[in-house]
Amino acid sequence: MRIGNGVRVRVALAQLNTVVGDLSGNMRLVTEALERARAAGAALTVFPELVLTGYPPEDLLLRPSFAHDCQRALLKIAAEVHEGAAIIGCVEWDGDCFNSAAVIADGRIQEVYRKRFLPNYGVFDEARYFRAGDQPVVVDIFGTRVGITICEDIWYPDPVASDLAAAGVDVIACLSASPWHAGKGDDRERMLATRAADASAAVVFCNQVGGQDELVFDGRSTVFDATGAVIARGSQFAPDLVIVDIDPGVAMRRRLREPLVRRLPQREMQQPISITANAVPTEHAAATQLESVMAPEQEIWAGLVAGIHDYVRKNNFPGVVIGLSGGIDSALTAALAVDALGADSVTGVRMPSVFTSQLSNDDAQVLSANLRIALHDLPIADVVAAFEGTLAPVFDGAPRDVTEENLQARARGTLLMAISNKSGALVLATGNKSEMSVGYSTLYGDMVGGFAPLRDISKTLVYRLANWRNAEAGTDLIPASSITRPPTAELRPEQLDTDSLPDYSELDPIIEGYVEHDLDVEQLVARGHDRATVQRVMRMIERAEYKRRQGPIGIKVTPRAFGKDRRMPVTNRYL
Repeated sequence: MRIGNGVRVRVALAQLNTVVGDLSGNMRLVTEALERARAAGAALTVFPELVLTGYPPEDLLLRPSFAHDCQRALLKIAAEVHEGAAIIGCVEWDGDCFNSAAVIADGRIQEVYRKRFLPNYGVFDEARYFRAGDQPVVVDIFGTRVGITICEDIWYPDPVASDLAAAGVDVIACLSASPWHAGKGDDRERMLATRAADASAAVVFCNQVGGQDELVFDGRSTVFDATGAVIARGSQFAPDLVIVDIDPGVAMRRRLREPLVRRLPQREMQQPISITANAVPTEHAAATQLESVMAPEQEIWAGLVAGIHDYVRKNNFPGVVIGLSGGIDSALTAALAVDALGADSVTGVRMPSVFTSQLSNDDAQVLSANLRIALHDLPIADVVAAFEGTLAPVFDGAPRDVTEENLQARARGTLLMAISNKSGALVLATGNKSEMSVGYSTLYGDMVGGFAPLRDISKTLVYRLANWRNAEAGTDLIPASSITRPPTAELRPEQLDTDSLPDYSELDPIIEGYVEHDLDVEQLVARGHDRATVQRVMRMIERAEYKRRQGPIGIKVTPRAFGKDRRMPVTNRYL
């Protein structure tokens, strides 16, 4: 095919949900996608970054046996590609380790591109594992010039994108494993549209989808024409195969009308590498797939559901168990778990103490009925009394304080872990980001669990999500009283969260400013917050670091989450 003659090139974007280290399973996904793309008449199929290993493979990359098995998997796939071409994200060992993209056609690897920008901030550690490439790669596939980038490469205008623009590419293929946080997809599309318009080239962005530990990948693979307009978009948080017909002539005509690349510095560029590939017969034009973008609460809900589902299923847990207090956090966690796993895979446990109100007991009962999940009743009064009796000689003469409150939380944690041990089900911790930030949680108590879905969800966002889910259901799936009643841990008579914390409407903006944006005291005071409250909250956040280190991982939702994103020393006297 030659560009400029009205001939289009059909491209498939294989948006896959891979599992880190599952080379055989990932190979199967790639092979199936290639067959579907061939059947759809795709001349080129683009896959996500490191699709064979899953992303991020972390210290698996330090194992020599992993290197050997990855190379063998790539060669096996290449031998099966006899029609069209594919660009597959892979690990390459050549005196060092590279994050690479292999161009495959005619049963063999014909060219390899090495990622040039290695992110080493936030959740990324690529400089720990990879050596950066230093050369652009442009391939000629059926007369279409295709430049290759890998994820971080495309986020900067120079030199990777500008090199490809100077080379006059018709299409920029970007293989990506771009972790999600709320709102990132919109930012990413704005950036990609700019790259397409600046380079006067179509941009084909293929992103990973699914959960991997605390990270979630949203997919949302997208194609932009040479003017920066979106012409195709895949699903969010679900595997997809996006088929799109690209007219390379749009790029050529735009370069003539708006010759932006003439102003780029002249660079020595190798001639495009001609890829030998057999054409795929195409009879009809591809139907354009342009999925709509989710609204904010819907997007966050879908991201949490995807994270829970994949953590549980990919790690082969038969289901989850959740302590249901009657409060909003456990109710929201249970509703998310049911949407992610189905009611049959979710078990609730009600563990009332002498301080638990009838309203809390009733709300837990109503919630379990609404969600159609099993509910076990395990009163803890006798368990707590046994703990206190055993400790009485040690505590003789000491007044009752938070210690006795925490015994209740730890009794509940012990029961939940016993159920987990017996059934194999994963305990979902129900704490939110507001509580985790300031340490308003009990180590080995309500922090017990293997996964914390709300770990990066503020209390105010908890309420927004609960109201959104009820509106979607058209009924109070989560009992209204769980949402409207003042939050309380019910570990002593008439206890409220505001006895120990500022109101969440005041607390959450301080946490966001300090944790997510690194604002100091003066900057937060300038935003209208009380100085003494700001200083108190900051001290609480830093003192709780040792707790968070021992708590379960959870889903990254904000631009800066605790864990991989924010790494503070436990022993730390700077404030």
